[in-house]
Amino acid sequence: MPGILRQLSGLGGCTHPIRLDGHRTEYTVDTHTGEIGPALHHLDSATLPAGHLLVRCNNRRTTRCPACAETYRRDTFHLITTGLRGGKGTPEQVATHPRVFATFTAPSFGPVHNRPSTSRPCRCGTHHDQDDPRLGTPLDPTTYDYESAVLWNAHAGALWRRFSTYLRREIAKRAGLPQRRFREHARVSFAKVAEYQKRGAVHFHAVIRLDGPQGGDTPPPSWATADLLTDAIRTAATKTRVDGPTIDRRTHTFTFGRQLDVRAIRSADFNDGQELTERAVAAYIAKYATKGAETATGALDRPLKFAAELAQLDLSDHARRLVRTAWTLGARKELEHLRLRAWAHMLGFRGHFSTKSRRYSTTLGALRDARAEWKRAQTADTTAPDTTYILAHWVFAGTGLSDAEAWLAASLEAAPGTEGEPTT
Repeated sequence: MPGILRQLSGLGGCTHPIRLDGHRTEYTVDTHTGEIGPALHHLDSATLPAGHLLVRCNNRRTTRCPACAETYRRDTFHLITTGLRGGKGTPEQVATHPRVFATFTAPSFGPVHNRPSTSRPCRCGTHHDQDDPRLGTPLDPTTYDYESAVLWNAHAGALWRRFSTYLRREIAKRAGLPQRRFREHARVSFAKVAEYQKRGAVHFHAVIRLDGPQGGDTPPPSWATADLLTDAIRTAATKTRVDGPTIDRRTHTFTFGRQLDVRAIRSADFNDGQELTERAVAAYIAKYATKGAETATGALDRPLKFAAELAQLDLSDHARRLVRTAWTLGARKELEHLRLRAWAHMLGFRGHFSTKSRRYSTTLGALRDARAEWKRAQTADTTAPDTTYILAHWVFAGTGLSDAEAWLAASLEAAPGTEGEPTT
């Protein structure tokens, strides 16, 4: 019993761990001759209390594993923060560079139930509560453009890439520079996250920063201001468009919606007049690290295997029609490059929830590596030689906990040390 409790505690609250079969042996190595000496440590999964090595699932979705999702959220918070304040390999001078917080929405695919304001009712004549399940659903499902809604999600990533190109062109134009020489004077850095609106359409929240030619390591030119960056963003977003497929003689073209919000960080026009600080921006973006289409629309948090599964799932009519539309479009030969069936549970959106430019800040991988190194340092054997040889072989054996393991895990508090352990 003590052994299984220790093994479960080491998962840090993960409720759906990966089970591995195999072994790991650590040997000493003679630094002069290169000869491998006796084994220092040996681990065999068959001798572990659970019968397997249990590894955290690291799933980012709260609906799948709350503990691992919380780690993901904290890592995203640090990733965004370091691009605003510096640290973890990013120079602190980035805090003085022009920075804005921008939100890009999808266009309309038909009128939906919404909350225009506290004084004005929805178009249906009702003042909807914040938790009203009708929010985001079409006023008339028979006329709502489900096809365009799914295809817009599928092309949202391409639309952002096109916008990034136009943004550099617009900044260069305002600075009086030829486009080909822009990078000799400045560089655009960004970090963005995708959020699903209740209607099921993706929109982007982005931190956009204007740096010198070497990124955050160099100061931006004198002409670089938050106002110039804001104006360039608005113009570039208006011009950006991506040509989509032609389906049944109908040609699709995709643009951003008319609702574009761009606010300078450290301004007082965020959250009812409260100052838009680096911490507020990072916290606002990080909360979407653990959410997907299932949070906004009640859709799925895993891929579909068969369309027949939809009949057995507890979905809203709106979410069901979006998923079914993606599945149906995925059968068309001319759309196979969009992989709509593989991403039907994401309503067609197949991009990663969070992306950033290379020079914006640190990476999620670097944060995970630093955390793993910190954990190793806590259990390091200071008497062991500096040079070792590790031989390991692991194979997948399943996922999840047995009923008894799940019961024991539920009775445990967070693993000792994990509440206060650094995420860097």
